[in-house]
Amino acid sequence: MKYLKQFGIILFVSFAGEILHALVPLPVPASIYGITLLFLCLELKILPLSAIKETSAFLIEIMPVMFIPAAAGLLDSWEVVRTELVPYTVITALTTVLVMAVSGKAVQAVTGPEKREEEEA
Repeated sequence: MKYLKQFGIILFVSFAGEILHALVPLPVPASIYGITLLFLCLELKILPLSAIKETSAFLIEIMPVMFIPAAAGLLDSWEVVRTELVPYTVITALTTVLVMAVSGKAVQAVTGPEKREEEEA
């Protein structure tokens, strides 16, 4: 029952994101509104982390499974993808390196120099 309640809270926040998407005339996906609302609720202590912790951990664990339908959809478009395979591969490799570099720099900026000094010692 606890998991259903936690999942219901996550769905409610996602639905609130859908409503915001319909009301606010910005080109922002509803999922971004929802995740921002969830972040704000957690950060402002409106919603305690314990209210969604177990279910959110489960959803993160099964996230790779959610990519299977998208990958299967690529098989339907193989003729189009095959002709552009080299550019797709290069773009994927470059953006992966770029995301890793930016993420690393962001973590370094957030942790600050005192944290890095502790790790180096």
